[in-house]
Amino acid sequence: MLTRTDLRGSIPTLSQLRRALPRGGTDVNAVLDTVTPVVEAIAEHGVTAALDYTEKFDRVRPTSVRVPAEVIAQAREQLDPAVTDALQESIRRARLVHAAQRRENTVTQVVPGGSVAEKWIPVRRVGLYVPGGNAVYPSSVIMNVVPAQEAGVGSLVVASPPQADFGGWPHPTILAACSLLGVDEVWAVGGAQGIALLAYGGTDTDDADLDPVDLITGPGNIYVTAAKRLVRGVVGIDAEAGPTEIAILADETADPAVVASDLISQAEHDVLAASVLVTDSVALADAVDDVLATAASATKHGERVVTALTGAQSGIVLVDDLDAGLAVVDAYGAEHLEIQTRDAQAVADRVTSAGAIFVGTYSPVSLGDYSAGSNHVLPTSGSSKYASGLSVQTFLRGVHVIDYDRDALAEIADRVVTLANAEDLPAHGEAVQARFGGAAQ
Repeated sequence: MLTRTDLRGSIPTLSQLRRALPRGGTDVNAVLDTVTPVVEAIAEHGVTAALDYTEKFDRVRPTSVRVPAEVIAQAREQLDPAVTDALQESIRRARLVHAAQRRENTVTQVVPGGSVAEKWIPVRRVGLYVPGGNAVYPSSVIMNVVPAQEAGVGSLVVASPPQADFGGWPHPTILAACSLLGVDEVWAVGGAQGIALLAYGGTDTDDADLDPVDLITGPGNIYVTAAKRLVRGVVGIDAEAGPTEIAILADETADPAVVASDLISQAEHDVLAASVLVTDSVALADAVDDVLATAASATKHGERVVTALTGAQSGIVLVDDLDAGLAVVDAYGAEHLEIQTRDAQAVADRVTSAGAIFVGTYSPVSLGDYSAGSNHVLPTSGSSKYASGLSVQTFLRGVHVIDYDRDALAEIADRVVTLANAEDLPAHGEAVQARFGGAAQ
């Protein structure tokens, strides 16, 4: 089922690996012409345009953008108790992990009388996008909200597509998750129009103000990604997320059924999802393919899974040994990387590029998706080589505070003037000299 790339007997360069490895992705540029008018209309007309596009794309028109408090409360009251319990435990674990990411202010005494401090300031207001589409994602509510709250963000809004089956409001499980987290502002708007409304704000149908945000986070489809690109600069964004992906580095000790189930689990998300096995064991590769031949189509979303597994973005990469396998997974830079080998922790310690690393048989990606305590909003399309997943840091700004007295400035003044003149910016040096009765006077 999975296409094979055989790298045995060679030591490919990084350039060759980038060309050889399975890679899917989406062409955001291809939809910019479609999305640009949507963003521009909402920038000019606000809520009216957002609701018009919502009616066009989602085939439902909410009576207001902001979800009424009683609708959110009712969703929580009617949530299955078992789901409530599972969400609460996931929230508890996520808070433990993200609370430990908080940054401390620092002060560095550079010279006597001269210091540079760094203080961490939360973003004023954030918009947290939770997609609809193929599935319901209360877990994404947790992954976006918890780090924002732990960072100390004072104002946040969750935006999620309205559902015709639920009175034009977001899915009740999404609303219930918001309630469990203490989020009382939820907007029934999704897609490109949702991103644009978060960026520009507007006036709701009841004349209430919809305050724009300063930062937008959260995954979405290609139209959401294109809209995030277009509003970047008006607001900050976390990333341009592509389709989800899993890479598994495994040797002959791995269980083929477990490996196959994990490849299927990510393929379940989307027909563009990437599932890649990197192994030095042909026997394992053959066994995994045998399992997939029946298990992939037998799962609930079998058609979607088979399409993803047989796409150009998925496959098996054969290597000579684990060292070569590590070179491959580092070049690939997977969103999710599982290590299913002997001494899995030691192998995981050697990985340098992955959004998140899952060590051993009992740390599946599914655990991280929901209840490990880690965050599942992660860099895709190889961007883990330079980017991180969503965390408390995403919602903080580091600001330097420079405090020099007269003597401390005097001690360095000549060097500042020298460097200013070297850069042909003499007024910079004169600004320093002016404090000592020099050039500016």
